[in-house]
Amino acid sequence: MQLVVARIGRAHGIKGEVTVEVRTDEPELRLGPGAVLATEPAATGPLTIETGRVHSGRLLLRFEGVRDRTAAEALRNTLLIAEVDPDELPEEEDEFYDHQLIDLDVVLADGTEIGRITEISHLPSQDLFIVERPDGSEVMIPFVEEIVTEIDLEEQRAVITPPPGLIDESEAVIASSRDEETGDEETGDAASGDAAEAPKGDA
Repeated sequence: MQLVVARIGRAHGIKGEVTVEVRTDEPELRLGPGAVLATEPAATGPLTIETGRVHSGRLLLRFEGVRDRTAAEALRNTLLIAEVDPDELPEEEDEFYDHQLIDLDVVLADGTEIGRITEISHLPSQDLFIVERPDGSEVMIPFVEEIVTEIDLEEQRAVITPPPGLIDESEAVIASSRDEETGDEETGDAASGDAAEAPKGDA
């Protein structure tokens, strides 16, 4: 099974390095020196990783045969694709590959159907489920443990406990109005806390 593990960004420096947008939770495995990756568009590859390093929080890669900025810039926006055994599982119990999550049914704790996962969006801060609802509309569900309480691969479902407004926007309006009514009675800065560690959903 082929899975997208990164997208090449702009060239870095003059010696052929490129920045990459990582789309895997296992970059050491998928994007290490010696890895041979297919590409999209296919004519660009395959590409063999020669070196990799982290600079200012970004992963930089250099590929065999790419020796200058011009050649590196020509690779911009190329998708890097790894061959993954479909039966392979992540090392951590609370991590999942994208292909395990796509097409799972999304339901509330009481069994109410919300929709079906059609895509995983990997953002810097968290992952999002793109869920297609029965009426054809889409809703984005943050893949964090406070909201996604269970992933049941055997039953092919993801159980969620969404906060008000995430699924039904009218609930958010009601909550907002309630906050305005009590706003004069309470003062002070809003408290913020660290988000709980999110389970991962990359290849």
